[in-house]
Amino acid sequence: MDTDALIVGGGLTGPLTALALARTGLSSIVLDTRPRAVFDDRFDGRAYAIALGSVRVLRALDLWNGLADHAQPITAIRASDGRAGEGASPLHLAFDASEIGETAMGHMIEDRHLRPALLAACDAEDRIDLRFDAPVTDQAADGGRVSVTTPSGPLAGRILLGCDGRDSGVAARAGLHRVGRDYRQTALVCAVEHDLPHRGIAHQFFMPPGPLAILPLRGNRSSIVWTEAPDVAADLHALPDPQYLDVLRPRFGSFLGDIRLAGARHSYPLALGLAQSFVADRVALLGDAAHGIHPIAGQGLNLGVKDVAALAHVVGHARARGEDVGAPDVLARYQRWRRFDTGAMGLATDAVNRLFSNDNPILRLGRDLGMGAISAMPGLRRRFIREAAGISGDLPDLMRG
Repeated sequence: MDTDALIVGGGLTGPLTALALARTGLSSIVLDTRPRAVFDDRFDGRAYAIALGSVRVLRALDLWNGLADHAQPITAIRASDGRAGEGASPLHLAFDASEIGETAMGHMIEDRHLRPALLAACDAEDRIDLRFDAPVTDQAADGGRVSVTTPSGPLAGRILLGCDGRDSGVAARAGLHRVGRDYRQTALVCAVEHDLPHRGIAHQFFMPPGPLAILPLRGNRSSIVWTEAPDVAADLHALPDPQYLDVLRPRFGSFLGDIRLAGARHSYPLALGLAQSFVADRVALLGDAAHGIHPIAGQGLNLGVKDVAALAHVVGHARARGEDVGAPDVLARYQRWRRFDTGAMGLATDAVNRLFSNDNPILRLGRDLGMGAISAMPGLRRRFIREAAGISGDLPDLMRG
């Protein structure tokens, strides 16, 4: 054995998995096909919504103290119907962290702070070996071990973890196929500076082509996830910055004053995808390799963090009992814990997207009345808040606070 766990994928989920496993006493080698990223102080427009449950994981892994000064708390969420140039509907959902006794439901963290922190923590951990420019070309499970082929030679471990994204090579080589559908939507992602303070409030406007999320960043800045049909999005993404802003302004509204672009612009297609199985012989999938959902609820990365916490919980307890951490029954516990949860979240976000991504007047009236009714029911509202914060249900050790 070269290590306990072979982890393919050096983005966010892979290094986080290595750190969580190191806390259980397991060693790992993290392999990524790309060169190691070089970071600087410039903001490139990418940021992540980190739910309270995920913050607990970062705190348990001794990462949060170094990130807290760069994080913007999300103190409340406002969700409403909207049309470009008309503003939000008066009937809306209002969620406040104070209703569940917390100061924040989560935080926004920019990529330029989160990824370097994960890699630095891995570098400082003796049980973790990071290897970039190290593509995996083959894998095979044989008895009590699993091996992979890399340009520098074969490697063997007790378990192989696919953290290599939606087009996971680990999943493909293990015969783990995905089911789902194309949303025929594209997300336009950017960040803006604005004249007025956001007060830590995240906004979700449900426009006919798709949702527009406005997520607070530190200072008078917000991250934008703007959904359009693919052909429209392609035309918008090709526009120069001034014309791009001219189209965004009536959708964004004037409640934060005038807006200006901050950082680069990005776009990516949206699809629902769920692996038919999260595990195979000595193989487990985590994060986007296991599931991809609509960003409508900002839960994509958070589902992956919960995968990490659940896997660390399962294999950590198995190791303490003297079990083989890559045995089928151990991996089956991980799958039972995570596949239903991610499938339910995928179906829920899919249903919300179908319900709100249209301009049908009957549906519009019904959903506005529904949001108003939920806002008037404190018990149900608190349940939604705890779900959004990632602290509901059966929580792994790392998420219990």
